[in-house]
Amino acid sequence: KIPHGVDVPAIDRQAARRRQAEATGFSLQDSTPVFGIFGFLKPYKRIYEALRALARLKADYPSVKMILAGEEHPHYPLRPLLSELGLEDSVKILGYLPLEQFTQLLAATDYCLNLRHPTAGETSGTLLRALGMGKPTLVSAIGSFADLPDDVVFKIPVDEREELWVYEYMRAWLDDPELARSVGERGRQYVQRTALWPDVAGQYLRFLEECVERPAPRPASQGVALPAAAGNGTSALALSDDALAEYIMGFSHASRLMEEYVLSHLRRLVRTLRLTPPGGPNDRILELGCYLQITPALQSLLGYGEVRGAYYGTAGQQVTRSAVSITGETFSCRIDLFDAERDPFPYPPGYFQTVLCCELLEHLATDPMHMMAEINRVLAVGGHLLLTTPNIASFRSVRAVLHGDHPGMFPAYIKPAADGSVDPRHSREYTPGEIARLADAAGFFVERLETGGYAPQEPDSAWARRFLESNGLSTELRGELIYCLARKVAPLRDRWPKDFYYP
Repeated sequence: KIPHGVDVPAIDRQAARRRQAEATGFSLQDSTPVFGIFGFLKPYKRIYEALRALARLKADYPSVKMILAGEEHPHYPLRPLLSELGLEDSVKILGYLPLEQFTQLLAATDYCLNLRHPTAGETSGTLLRALGMGKPTLVSAIGSFADLPDDVVFKIPVDEREELWVYEYMRAWLDDPELARSVGERGRQYVQRTALWPDVAGQYLRFLEECVERPAPRPASQGVALPAAAGNGTSALALSDDALAEYIMGFSHASRLMEEYVLSHLRRLVRTLRLTPPGGPNDRILELGCYLQITPALQSLLGYGEVRGAYYGTAGQQVTRSAVSITGETFSCRIDLFDAERDPFPYPPGYFQTVLCCELLEHLATDPMHMMAEINRVLAVGGHLLLTTPNIASFRSVRAVLHGDHPGMFPAYIKPAADGSVDPRHSREYTPGEIARLADAAGFFVERLETGGYAPQEPDSAWARRFLESNGLSTELRGELIYCLARKVAPLRDRWPKDFYYP
C-alpha cells in the first residue's frame, strides 16, 4: 500500500487573500470565515447539502463566505439553489482554475468540505493538499475517508441527517477556533508523515526494485493484471464486492456521464454480476441495452466464450464497440441494433445460454411481451434470463405516494436534444409480483426474486417500514430495484397476459 503523494507549498494565508480578493469578488478581511469546496463540482460531492448547511449558518454568522473552485457540472445546476437560499452574495462559483490559482485559493480559505457519496473508494488529492496546508476538513465517513485517523478530519455520517451534521460541525469550528486550529494542525502533521512526494516516490522505487528482483507471473489469458482469481468462468464468484466494483469502475472513465452513472448504479452492477450464471468457452451471452459497463466482465470474469450486445436502432445494422480499462485491458463487442418490442431478434432459436435484460423493461411503451417472447426463443432450454428493473412498490415509492409525490423512480419527461432526438423515458414501472407473472407467461421458472438498491448507500426506509408494519402490510421485496433470475422451461405460454394487456 503506497499513499497518494502531494506537494505542500508554503503560502501565507493573508497574502493569498490579498491576491485572490479580485478573483473571488469578496472583501476577504482577516476575520472573514471562508469555507471552500475544491475540484470538479460533481453531484456526488454533496454540494447541495453543504449549501443548505451554509444557509443555516448565516443566521448566526452573517459574514461567512464559501468558495466553489471547480468546473460546474452540466447536469448539476447550483445557481438556482443559491438564489433560492439567498446565498448569491455569500458563495462564489469560480469555475476551472489553473493549479497555481487553485492552490492560492486553497491557502486563502479557512475550512474545507470534501464530501463524497457515493464513492468508488478513491483517494482525494485535493483533500491531501488541504490537510497539508493545515485546513480543518469535513469528509464523508465512507470509502477511503473512513480509513483516515479520527483526529485529522471530521467525519460526517452519510444518513438522512447529513445536512444537519455538516451545519453542526461548521458551527463548532466558528464557535471554537482552537478546535478548528488543532484538528487542522493534526491534519498537516499527518500529511507530513505519510504523503510528501520524496517519501512516496521512494516507496514506489522500492516496490519496483522488488518487482525486478522477484518478477511476478502475469495472467496468460488477457495479458493484463486482472483482479485476483480472474481468468476462468467462476472467478467473479471468488472476488469480493469491492474488487468487482473496482473492475467495473476501471471501464467507466470514457466520459463523465458514464462515470457518474456507474457510480450511482454501482451496487446494482456488482449484484448483477453476482447473479449472472457463469459460462464456459462454448457458451454465449447476450446483453440487451449494452453500455459496456459490465460487458467486459462477462468474458474475463464469468468466462463466456461469445459476448454479444444489443441496443435500440435500425434493425439489421450492427456496430462494434470497444472499451479500455485504466489497467490497460481492452474489450470489443459486436452490438446489434433493433427495437426490442417490435423487431425479431437477429439470432437463431436457442443460440444463447444467458440473456441479461437490465434497466430496459421499464422503457418499453407498447409491447413488453414481444421482447419476453423473443428472449425465450433465442435462449436454449434451461438457459437463464436475468432481468432488473425499478420497483414501483419499494419503501421509497410508498413514502413518496403517502407524502403526495409521484411513486415512480423516474417519472419525468425528457427534454429533446438540440437535434430533436429524445432519449426513451420510463413508460411503466413494475412490482416484483408483476415481474414474476411476466416471466411465467413467457415460459420461465423464477429461480430467484429479490430486491435491492442502486447506489452503495441505501435510502432511508425506516419511516415507510414502520408504516407498513403498523398496518399489517408486508415489508418483503421493498428495495428500490427488482432482480429476477429465471430459467427457460417451456415455450411462450401466454402472448397477451391479461394482467398487462387490455383486450
